[in-house]
Amino acid sequence: MVRIVMKFGGTSVADLDRIKNVARHVKREVDAGHEVAVVVSAMSGKTNELVGWVQGAPKVVGANSPFYDAREYDAVVASGEQVTSGLLAITLQAMDINARSWQGWQIPIRTDNAHGAARILEIDGSDIIKRMGEGQVAVISGFQGLGPDNRIATLGRGGSDTSAVAIAAAVKADRCDIYTDVDGVYTTDPRIVPQARRLKKIAFEEMLEMASLGAKVLQVRSVELAMVHKVRTFVRSSFEDPDAPGMGDFLNPPGTLICDEEEIVEQEVVTGIAYAKDEAQISLRRLADRPGVSAAIFGPLAESHINVDMIVQNISEDGSKTDMTFTVPSGDVDKAIKVLGENKEKIGYDVVQNESGLVKVSVIGIGMRSHAGVAATAFKALADKGINIKAITTSEIKISILIDGPYAELAVRTLHSCYGLDKN
Repeated sequence: MVRIVMKFGGTSVADLDRIKNVARHVKREVDAGHEVAVVVSAMSGKTNELVGWVQGAPKVVGANSPFYDAREYDAVVASGEQVTSGLLAITLQAMDINARSWQGWQIPIRTDNAHGAARILEIDGSDIIKRMGEGQVAVISGFQGLGPDNRIATLGRGGSDTSAVAIAAAVKADRCDIYTDVDGVYTTDPRIVPQARRLKKIAFEEMLEMASLGAKVLQVRSVELAMVHKVRTFVRSSFEDPDAPGMGDFLNPPGTLICDEEEIVEQEVVTGIAYAKDEAQISLRRLADRPGVSAAIFGPLAESHINVDMIVQNISEDGSKTDMTFTVPSGDVDKAIKVLGENKEKIGYDVVQNESGLVKVSVIGIGMRSHAGVAATAFKALADKGINIKAITTSEIKISILIDGPYAELAVRTLHSCYGLDKN
């Protein structure tokens, strides 16, 4: 007997017809004799609607402050998933399948006290395992758990993916299937490169890089959890016919398997090309080159929750002055410059400059560890197309290149082609 956790996102449960389609996917696995737990998101658009209601509530009574209690925020926005889990359980019961809905606090999924962006601490999966062993399908509300104050705590946007992987680890599932509106992980965005190929397998580390560098298929925290707990995860489409040939093949279902790199026999040098738009570059000119200057810059930025990515430092010929350049999301530029201005005396720079509208394009592949010349290939290919590189960062399995925004699609197509990813 196989134990499977199935997760369905907002577009997959957007209305009653789609919930019925999800139920057919679940029935297929139940009919195959598997033990099944299902994690669901709120219906598409519902969380945004609930957030809007929360933000509007203080205004109704004329409150001057836009702030609200985060615990009550969680109580409201968690209701979207609760509705979906109940509706799916009812639909499964109408199809003569033994099913029961579960909220995060009923399992319980224990979290920390960071309401609105809580992290899972532990899950007691014993009751779920017992019910699954008795043939009952557990339909679980994603995105939520129980904080130390015994109140509902939500996991942040995209948290249902994290819920699914965490539950799969807790119940020792053989696999976690993430059903979404795409049929797998591609070598790059098919909207930019029509020749992009669906990957049969991708290593946890590669998927983590792709998710953090702009690929929207999976939420970063869910990939981190899958990697730590070795949860084999399939990305699949909920819009394919649930009863089509091969859909119920446990060993080789359609989609992309995210797994340990040891499962990937033939490793490609480059697996995929990711990109992130709306990057901005900030440069501090003529800093004193002394110990502690980096801490003086990046400490206050971190305290202000500004995510710094690429960092480049240039030192003058006499070693007395340095320029520090780094990237932040475009939306954080004004906030970052304000923080730097408040700490100018401590940092000791002459002038701050910034440029928005940039794009970070990344080349990813575990095969880079054992192959030389991967970076040189990218640099030459971009140079041949007249694309100027503003900054570069590298790791064992990725190269990230900062370029002007208008060249984003050309750069992605160029790199996708130069590494042979267009070929079948």
